Amino acid sequence: MKILIRNGRVIDPMSARDEVADVYVAAGRIVGIDTAPADFHANRTLDASGLVVCPGLVDLSVRLREPGFEYRATLESEMLAAAAGGITSLACPPDTDPPLDEPGLVEMLKFRAKNLPGPRVYPIGAMTQKLEGMMLTEMAELTEAGCRAFTQADAPMTNNQVLLRAMEYAATFGFALWLRPQDVSLARGGVAHDGAIASRLGLPGIPVLAETVALATILQLARETGARIHLARLSARESIAMVRAAKAQGLAVTCDVATPHVHLSENDLVSFDSHLHLVPPLRSLRDRDAIREALRDGSIDALCSDHTPVDEDAKQVPFGESVPGASGVELLLPLTLKWAREMGVPLMQAIDLISWKPAQILGVPGGNLAVGSYADICIFDETADWVVTPKALASQGDNTPFLNHPMQGRVRYTLIDGHIDFEAPR
Repeated sequence: MKILIRNGRVIDPMSARDEVADVYVAAGRIVGIDTAPADFHANRTLDASGLVVCPGLVDLSVRLREPGFEYRATLESEMLAAAAGGITSLACPPDTDPPLDEPGLVEMLKFRAKNLPGPRVYPIGAMTQKLEGMMLTEMAELTEAGCRAFTQADAPMTNNQVLLRAMEYAATFGFALWLRPQDVSLARGGVAHDGAIASRLGLPGIPVLAETVALATILQLARETGARIHLARLSARESIAMVRAAKAQGLAVTCDVATPHVHLSENDLVSFDSHLHLVPPLRSLRDRDAIREALRDGSIDALCSDHTPVDEDAKQVPFGESVPGASGVELLLPLTLKWAREMGVPLMQAIDLISWKPAQILGVPGGNLAVGSYADICIFDETADWVVTPKALASQGDNTPFLNHPMQGRVRYTLIDGHIDFEAPR
């Protein structure tokens, strides 16, 4: 199908393009911007007047809940939700049941996803067998099956010798390791940031030390091995300072944060709302503000949704007994725009954090509007006002701390490989 996207504000961080222009799509590719190719006759024209046309979003952490957790969400529902959020490529963590630690499981997931409408799915393989932190997986075979990197997700890593071996192996063969720093012994039993508010609410705390001690170990091992490390879901001011220093020293490290940690803090826990039970926990206002500034100055490389659908029964219990996690694919864009408006950040820089930069971290095509590239495109209205309600979300999991919050910015169309996979109802 040939599609003309007419008169939109075209923003492409890779090329620093920001102008009102027409975009021409044919055979799944972008075939022209501003100038029509010879003999181009559109089968469909999308009027993007007053809208932003940008690269399809790339989300570095989306739990699709298959296999094993279909009672929380299905592949079909979450792929639809991601497309509704403007996401055209996503990374899927391996903490399924069973975990993604064998090539057959990875191939099955990719086959299922490929036969459904929605984003391109890039599995992140389990770093250790069954995510138990003891025996390394066959990373080479998993890479051949389609894994883009390797991680423990939120499973504890207690054996530093195994972590060292993983880094040595990854450095030898050029694999990337995605690690969320948390010392399990310091964090054990905690559900909230270890501070005055958790103490007042009677919630067991997770100290910042649980993150920084583990991070120090990861960075030291990375220095020794030269492994390429992506640090997932940082939450503390001290962690950001450590990453800044590591980058200045030339370490091959990148990092991301999840959108809830950009807007929320431990102060929001006073409601005892279990939808605020997240991993890592919401930390102090000082930490939240450090995250916001680090996104602006480039110390943090990318934003992600850390989409984790949870069934309502697992949230309708006391805070400390609830299952952690929040749905977020449909909020990635509006929450990024909200941060940009509040911080006075240009729209191009905000889009960069959820398109081009994460595509580079994941090492996949996408995140740009170059002529000849895949026609993975997000078209959105940055001024559209809406309220987050279960009915407004396509995800099967409506477990978000932003329920009933007003949002500004909503996706109108999502094109994946030149096909309109999502079109907002009029």
